[in-house]
Amino acid sequence: MASSGSELVTPIPTGYNHSHLTEDRENPLRTYLVGIIVSICGNVLSSISLNIQKYVHVRQSQRGSKPYYTSTLWWCGVVLMGFGELGNFAAYGFAPASLIAPLGCVSVIASAIISVIFLKETMRASDVFGGGLALTGTYVLVMFAPHKSTHITASLVRNCIISWHFLLYLLIEIIVFCILLYVYKRRNVKHIVIVMLLVALLASMTVISVKAVSGMITESIKGPMQLIYPIFYVMLVVMVASCAFQIKFLNQAMKMFDATEVVPINFVFFTASAIVAGIVFYQEFEGLALLNIGMFILGCFLSFLGVFLIARNRPKVKHEDIKTFIAMDKIPELNMACIGMDMIPGRRHTAKVQPEAKTTYGTLASKLVCLRALRAGSTDDS
Repeated sequence: MASSGSELVTPIPTGYNHSHLTEDRENPLRTYLVGIIVSICGNVLSSISLNIQKYVHVRQSQRGSKPYYTSTLWWCGVVLMGFGELGNFAAYGFAPASLIAPLGCVSVIASAIISVIFLKETMRASDVFGGGLALTGTYVLVMFAPHKSTHITASLVRNCIISWHFLLYLLIEIIVFCILLYVYKRRNVKHIVIVMLLVALLASMTVISVKAVSGMITESIKGPMQLIYPIFYVMLVVMVASCAFQIKFLNQAMKMFDATEVVPINFVFFTASAIVAGIVFYQEFEGLALLNIGMFILGCFLSFLGVFLIARNRPKVKHEDIKTFIAMDKIPELNMACIGMDMIPGRRHTAKVQPEAKTTYGTLASKLVCLRALRAGSTDDS
């Protein structure tokens, strides 16, 4: 009887991680799909909000009527932007960062479709082909990306921070960042690749911190409280600081170069840095088959090419129309300015309407800044 009773107890193997036991009790595929859906919905809402705000600016500039912030429709766009950013933030708590970052191409596709339907902009052949490539790349990414769902706890984040591979990665990133900053500031080399690399290096830290903060908030809602640990607030500070400097350099790039150059380069660099950060810090590719890795890279390449085709050679705004846009840089926290960039001393001339954007959220803010410029640069010449 004693032997039969002992057979009912299944011993836990030595060294077994209890976090895996908790993870197995849930459906990882369901959590993974929730992250994808939330990310896509957030990107679509952001695209809708951008086009609403753009429509208000175009309408106000044509009528010469009251300022933009007196429009109820403009504030509806701001509210939608907030919900979209919140969805993008929450998505990092459910799905791998290496998947959420490439899904940013959904914003470009949705924005192109919305602008054609509601703003009566011209649909080009490159838009259709690029959108098809981006959609194909997104499907491949979703199918072959890591499908595991990791519980982000304070202890996990602490262990990842002190791991040797992350410390080595951080050291290399700091050295490269200092070299690029020296070349950019001291040597006065204003090349787009240098500026966008600075943005990408900061974005990798933002991705790591955003996923940590979002994951610990999600874990606190579903299980043990994680917000009482100091590491949560450390990652929160890192998220805000890296976001602020990331947007600073990105805005400088928007002033010096055309949006058609900044949008695809920023998307490629940001996505690559986010994927590398997820692989190094969270070990998201651990145990992933070579076929999945190869198809994941292919999906990224298709998305990159699609965004490049959509952003390439967007129609420019007429010079006389630029001056009618009202500057929006006077509103704190909502500085999504449309400013005339006729001539910048010592910089490349551009006839685009370039926005200055400041949001309270990091990694996705950089993409939204570029998307604002992309959509603002495609205003009708009428």
